[in-house]
Amino acid sequence: MYRAGRDRGIEALGPRPGEQVLDVGCGTGLNFALLRGRIGPAGTIIGIDRSAQMLEQARRRAARAGWKNVILIQADAVFLDPAAIRSTIQGQGGSPESDAALATYSLSLMPEWRRAWTNLKALLKAEARVAVVDMKVPEGWARLLTPLAWAACALGGADITAHPWQAVEEDCTNVLRSSARAGHLQIRAGAFHKDPS
Repeated sequence: MYRAGRDRGIEALGPRPGEQVLDVGCGTGLNFALLRGRIGPAGTIIGIDRSAQMLEQARRRAARAGWKNVILIQADAVFLDPAAIRSTIQGQGGSPESDAALATYSLSLMPEWRRAWTNLKALLKAEARVAVVDMKVPEGWARLLTPLAWAACALGGADITAHPWQAVEEDCTNVLRSSARAGHLQIRAGAFHKDPS
């Protein structure tokens, strides 16, 4: 059900060989294989999640695959200190700022997701690319499945009304818009231009 959003989000983000990609709310590392396929062994994946248990599963996933280019950091995206995270990334062999960032089904889990978005931006290069994949109430005939969508989101702790992809619409240029599963999955990607000062 939700793999389609991951596939489309990473496709829209367009990670390139050798790039460093930030995976915000990486969980167990479900995006890693897709990202690794794009950035190759010369790139770097920075996975950030607040759950130590999730990160342990992500660590095992990377170890089983033999990926040496995955850096995992336990931090709450809402409350993290960007300067400290940049220093931690650099201390583990990464670049202090990433080329691109991805948030799949993670921002809607955060009641203060706009603070997390601000922190995410502080970890990126001036003209980085960003993609957000998240959920909303299904459209058209699929509205019949709305109770199931609400139940799935509630079970996972997500707010189906959060619509965090709006931040991409607001802060990015050249925005790519896509949806899947009768509009239940929303995908947005664009280039972020931040003030270099």
